[in-house]
Amino acid sequence: MKVERVAVKNPEEKQVIIGQGNFSIFTCDDLFKTLLTAVPGIKCAVAMNEAVPRLTRVTGNEESLKELASENCLRIAASHSFFIAMDNAFPINVLNALKSHPAVATIFVASANPLDVIVAETELGRAVIGVVDGTSANRIETESEKKERRALCEQLGYALDEHSHSETSLAGSGAENVRLNESRQRTFFRFSFLRFTITT
Repeated sequence: MKVERVAVKNPEEKQVIIGQGNFSIFTCDDLFKTLLTAVPGIKCAVAMNEAVPRLTRVTGNEESLKELASENCLRIAASHSFFIAMDNAFPINVLNALKSHPAVATIFVASANPLDVIVAETELGRAVIGVVDGTSANRIETESEKKERRALCEQLGYALDEHSHSETSLAGSGAENVRLNESRQRTFFRFSFLRFTITT
């Protein structure tokens, strides 16, 4: 068995989701429809590798995203793995819909970070072992960074409750149930990098 690192090519840092499913002759198109339903106005593409015949299927509504998704999916080359590329939406907007799809077996990663896909190859074929998502943490956040992070979450529309400064209340905040309205989404997009500057 051989283990290989496949670096995802994503020069414009688009939001991508990598997963594995089945029934690709149906799933490639149906995941695309799922994305369109989850976020009106989303630009997206879905590529999915087939085992027989040995090819990469692709569908989408933006040519550049179709190219991004299909080329990376083909380079990964693991049967029944899929690669989604998106604009005008974030993984948090679509992940629940994707995870509940009956043909989705697992989600490996959802990110705009630099990604390394770790692939194992046998005589039969290839399989995704896991994904390296960005760089490694090297310290614990400070109190000021914690406040900055929580303020940014609220600015992006994920408001904490009135007891937001309580560590115990945060555990049950239910922030996942907050739906972004149109103005909050515009703020969300302005922070599409979703990165914090870390002083090392």
